[in-house]
Amino acid sequence: MNSIETTLKSFDGTQLYFSKNSVEDAKAAVVIVHGLAEHASRYDYLTEKLNERGFNVYRFDHRGHARSEGQRTFYSDFHHLIDDVNAVVEVALQESGDTPLYIIGHSMGGFASSSFATKYPGKVKGIVLSGALTRYNTKVAGDLPMDLPAGTYFPNELGSGVCSVPEVVSAYASDPLVEKQISVDLFNSLGYGVEWLKEHAKQFVDPVLVLHGANDGLVSEQDSRDFYGDIASTDKTLKIYAHLMHEIFNETARDEVIEEAISWIEKRI
Repeated sequence: MNSIETTLKSFDGTQLYFSKNSVEDAKAAVVIVHGLAEHASRYDYLTEKLNERGFNVYRFDHRGHARSEGQRTFYSDFHHLIDDVNAVVEVALQESGDTPLYIIGHSMGGFASSSFATKYPGKVKGIVLSGALTRYNTKVAGDLPMDLPAGTYFPNELGSGVCSVPEVVSAYASDPLVEKQISVDLFNSLGYGVEWLKEHAKQFVDPVLVLHGANDGLVSEQDSRDFYGDIASTDKTLKIYAHLMHEIFNETARDEVIEEAISWIEKRI
């Protein structure tokens, strides 16, 4: 197993933290897209499991997050989020050659991944979504857009809602790479982005596995139900996990969830 940490220049020159965990004779490659205020290294366990099954794994920190450049947790345009994913996918495609490439996106990363597939259909072989923000049924930030001055920041109060495992919640709270504040500009950009995603639902045609925890208090499972019903994919699967909260890859049943994702990908290689 080989591990590389470096930076990647995105479409506008912003340097993004970028890592690759590779294996010999990989049968496929996966890009992991993390959620709001967190970072790529919170997916070490998922990466390890993917490597064990013969997948190369690419990860990055969103702009304005953790080790990447950019104003902290700030977006002036949701397309920047999408096109950062595209920049990473481009590198992964160049390196992977004929090896099939898939995306796993969580929460805001699920928004970015589903929006990427909407904007760039057919570029990857399939998408796995986890607790993805694809609608806005749970209004964690109230009504959007918020009529507040640009550059206004809120404390990150997502922690208690991320997972039912106390150790995960405490690790999140003490993690120096987890962002402690979130800008109104990011929330408003996501609000506009979700509307755009909804309006362009029929442009989403890629194979997709939609996973969600029934007890998710940050992103409603109804988001995934609505998204699944609206998109034009002919190969689409929806699974709602009873009793699981937002971070299904960190819940006590995480091995079951990871197996679901890996098996789905393996059937499509």
